[in-house]
Amino acid sequence: MPVITLTTDFGSFYPASLKAAILQIREDANIIDITHSIPHADIRAGAFALYSVVDHFPAGTVHVAVVDPGVGTDRRAIAIRSGKQYFVGPDNGLLVPAARKIGDIEVYEITNTKLFHDVSSTFHGRDIFAPVGAHLLETKNKRSNIMSRLPDILSGARLNSVIRIEDAGRKIDDFIDLDLKNVEISESKNEVSGEVVFIDDFGNIITNIPKDVILNKTGFGAELFVFGSKVPLLQTY
Repeated sequence: MPVITLTTDFGSFYPASLKAAILQIREDANIIDITHSIPHADIRAGAFALYSVVDHFPAGTVHVAVVDPGVGTDRRAIAIRSGKQYFVGPDNGLLVPAARKIGDIEVYEITNTKLFHDVSSTFHGRDIFAPVGAHLLETKNKRSNIMSRLPDILSGARLNSVIRIEDAGRKIDDFIDLDLKNVEISESKNEVSGEVVFIDDFGNIITNIPKDVILNKTGFGAELFVFGSKVPLLQTY
């Protein structure tokens, strides 16, 4: 069963519209909610959520992620192929850390409007990203035959078949990047500086500092100073 994931800041109501758009194209889609509880417009938190789980999904998975404060502006829609998985969403850096985590990335600007539903001004998740993601779902099993679809393309008909990512638009290299690993290490002061990228439902404050960076300097059981407060370094709760 083809797998498509959703990561958004949409809350409890709007994700249903994305699922409906996908099911109109692929009734057999296995839709997995990564989360719809990203803080509104927090691109870095959304990028981290997708980054955290992407390597657990099988080849051919399509990830649709929408945290899009630039919706309705001239920001681009993009699709990425990496590590035998696919990513669809806005060109604001949201998709890049997860895509890079699993392989070398190929980025395409989505310009093929035949793949879209009727496009509103402010709901591109439903009208662009979800439909394009659904069209990409079977690329792992079926190569698209451009000649067989040529009559539909020339006639302007909406495409209902599986497509290749190359059919979505042109390949680009000027996409917006996002680096979640911007960590500063001071050997002279024995300090490490990073940033909070996510706070989960349990209240865990997750930073972008890799575990190995800390363990290279100290070990479990030691006391760290975090903003002047002593915090024990523990392996479990």
